[in-house]
Amino acid sequence: MPGLFFSHNNMTELNEKDNCKLAEGKIHKKQQKAFGADLKNYLKCMVPHLESGIKPNSRNVRLTAEEVMQWSQSLEKLLASQSGQGIFREFLKSEFSEENIEFWLACEDYKKTKSDRLYSKAERIYEEFVQADAIKQINIDYHTREATAKRAQDPTHTSFDEAQKTVYILMERDSYPRFLKSKAYLNLLNQLQTNSSK
Repeated sequence: MPGLFFSHNNMTELNEKDNCKLAEGKIHKKQQKAFGADLKNYLKCMVPHLESGIKPNSRNVRLTAEEVMQWSQSLEKLLASQSGQGIFREFLKSEFSEENIEFWLACEDYKKTKSDRLYSKAERIYEEFVQADAIKQINIDYHTREATAKRAQDPTHTSFDEAQKTVYILMERDSYPRFLKSKAYLNLLNQLQTNSSK
């Protein structure tokens, strides 16, 4: 690789870029705090209110320590739970990779789509997640991206299966183990275990 040469004017730009990176680091810390607050609020809605025994939200979903422990058995069990999906999505947001679960969920929904709506849904999923310049581009290899693009042009209920499997494996090997070690998951489990022992 050839050496890079900078004029004096470009050095000023570099220093500004370094300052931006420092600012971004501060923003990242703020985003982490915001994630913590968002997750805390979400968990408050999911965990029964201690004094009244009534949940603050109207969905009437009660998490148990047993259910949350089951999430650690497999990613499949975590994703089978709507509460698990929500908490895992918040975790992925903190890692800036929520496009993975959003794509996986979009594929699950797509499989249930009536045949007359397949084309429009396939087009939306492709544009949002698969195409090379997609806003929420998923991390799949070139071959899978190209094969999925071809299948999306003449959609069937299995058009996104290969890409979905790739994303699932990525989450299972990468994000899911970190989620199980995260403060969010461990604190939730601890809180529910403490509540159930009272």
